[in-house]
Amino acid sequence: MKLKSKILIIAGSDSSGGAGIQADIKTVTALGSYAMTAITAVTSQNTNGVKSIVSINPKEIYNQIIFTSKDIKPNAIKIGMLHSTKVIESVIKSLNFIKEKKIILDPVMVAKGGTKLINNSAIKLLKSKLIKKAMLITPNIPEAEILTKTKIKTKEDMIFAANKLIESGAKNVLIKGGHLKFETVQDIFVSKSDIKVFKSKRYKTKNTHGTGCTLSSAITTFLSCGKPIKKACELGIKYVNSAISTNPKYGKGHGPINHLYSMNLDKRFK
Repeated sequence: MKLKSKILIIAGSDSSGGAGIQADIKTVTALGSYAMTAITAVTSQNTNGVKSIVSINPKEIYNQIIFTSKDIKPNAIKIGMLHSTKVIESVIKSLNFIKEKKIILDPVMVAKGGTKLINNSAIKLLKSKLIKKAMLITPNIPEAEILTKTKIKTKEDMIFAANKLIESGAKNVLIKGGHLKFETVQDIFVSKSDIKVFKSKRYKTKNTHGTGCTLSSAITTFLSCGKPIKKACELGIKYVNSAISTNPKYGKGHGPINHLYSMNLDKRFK
């Protein structure tokens, strides 16, 4: 398989392999692109939860990003877990240097098991500075509620929250609707001029660890290969749904999804 593009991933590590940098690398690779990384934190976790989080020095995060990009220029950047203001400041500084436009921000705030992964001052900085640099942000319902200080219980609430994020400086927003207990999963894309609802089958499984990381990395990969932003979202959602439906049923808690599903790509992904 010929490599299609180069993706720089800025995110935390997940020792169990289902989320974080590990899920990002698997996704980018399975979709035919080349993954580079800047690790922001190392976590000890499994499908039952997070045991510990060790921060990487912000200067070393900056060095990872700059030193890698100077040699291999990325076609797009995916940003995941950023747990402190100093880390966010370091990432913003590096982005100013790289000047890449195709940036997808997944504002990771809470792990699947409930562990908080970012502090309040970092959330404030992310909202005021970082979302303005992203082409797309991909919060789930709890993250969108934190960022907009609103309650989300309906599709209309999702659109309202997305528009609040647009007002805060976001260019495009994809709010993931998996937390709402509808019969179908509804993910909503909102820009200044467009609203698109993506409806997907809801699978009865607890094995959805890393779906947010996987989706943002899939969208970044499709975007880096030349797909328009809305089409990249559509294809990313299809990839994640297929990965959920074929999950390997590993672990005793929230197990991982099947990132290798796309090794047998059919026409829907072309």
